[in-house]
Amino acid sequence: MHQNYNKLQNEKSRYLRQHSKNPVQWYPWGEEALKKAQLENKMLFISIGYSACHWCHVMEHESFENKEIAEILNQNFVSIKVDREERPDIDSSYMSAVQLMNGNGGWPLSCFTTPHAKPFYGGTYFPPEQFADILNQLIQIWKDNPEKINEHADSLCQGVQDAELVKIKSLNEGLPDPEKIYEHLHKEFDPDDGGLNRVPKFPLLSVYQFIYDYSLLTENQKKADHARFTLKKMLSGGIYDQLAGGIARYSVDKSWLIPHFEKMLYDNAQLVSLLSKAILHKRDSFLSEKLEHSVSFLESQMQSPVGGYYSSFDADSEGEEGKYYVWSYDEIKKLIPEYFQIVSEFYGIKKEGNWESRKNILHINKEISEIAREHGLSIDQVHEIIEKSNLILLKERKKR
Repeated sequence: MHQNYNKLQNEKSRYLRQHSKNPVQWYPWGEEALKKAQLENKMLFISIGYSACHWCHVMEHESFENKEIAEILNQNFVSIKVDREERPDIDSSYMSAVQLMNGNGGWPLSCFTTPHAKPFYGGTYFPPEQFADILNQLIQIWKDNPEKINEHADSLCQGVQDAELVKIKSLNEGLPDPEKIYEHLHKEFDPDDGGLNRVPKFPLLSVYQFIYDYSLLTENQKKADHARFTLKKMLSGGIYDQLAGGIARYSVDKSWLIPHFEKMLYDNAQLVSLLSKAILHKRDSFLSEKLEHSVSFLESQMQSPVGGYYSSFDADSEGEEGKYYVWSYDEIKKLIPEYFQIVSEFYGIKKEGNWESRKNILHINKEISEIAREHGLSIDQVHEIIEKSNLILLKERKKR
């Protein structure tokens, strides 16, 4: 074996292979790692992520490429890397444990277990100093009082099993009352920006599928108003790729402007279903346009040459989150000088930018009808200018 590789270099998963040159002696999930941990009486460190996950990349760069941290892990733990898209079963088990411990979860998922793979401590992303400190504290506890860790692990595993039993019991008790679900959601609606009143904001497209279905069931079209309002706000924001189509995984602000730039297949497939439902519910030219755009994105960007679909687009480009998607004021002005005034109004382009490093995230800032009126143009003329500009910007972006 080449000395610069760990045990991941021959794995099928692209995410696992991304970690094959880390100084951490990673193992894939399997008998070899589990037997080694039991034979050497070492704790397991189980790190779960996926290839498009920005904070997974950050933790890799900061901690798993750090030789000092790698040495601590290699001497005292057996480290396992898991791709959640390849092994959702393992991800689900350890996510349940971490959520039970902390009340929340996410990726990268960082879980510490006994040699028999019973979880006792975990979290998500840890900065390198904190991560090193946690490792050293766990090593000391395992050395001085392993019974304490084993007892906590047994208790936590029982808690996970109890939580699963509650889920099964609630499923067996029949379907919940849809009116109660709707009322619960209604209390959380954000009347200003759409979605639920929280940050970060996830698209939660299945929630709006339910709202449309419930509106149909109750023959009350007004119940779907918030779903339509949310869709329009979301698809006008930076969370939606205004040039190529496709929705990002979530927005870090309440107004849908600043996305976490990774795009997931499951979100974009659900978006097509939801837009179709919304248009059947009530005709709308804006939503129809976005439906066509979304289908085009899936077919041209996410479909592989053999006919299947890729699961995700990375948030990072050249090591920077969102670099592929954002623009400077001068860059756009140079590319479309003839149309710049109208495009800058439409997409909210600012000299100082609306994001980091004076960069702009494209979003629909102004209605086409308003721009047409102010510039003495027809709506069709403004629409044509936007379409021509989009093609120029998209062509330039593809060079990145």
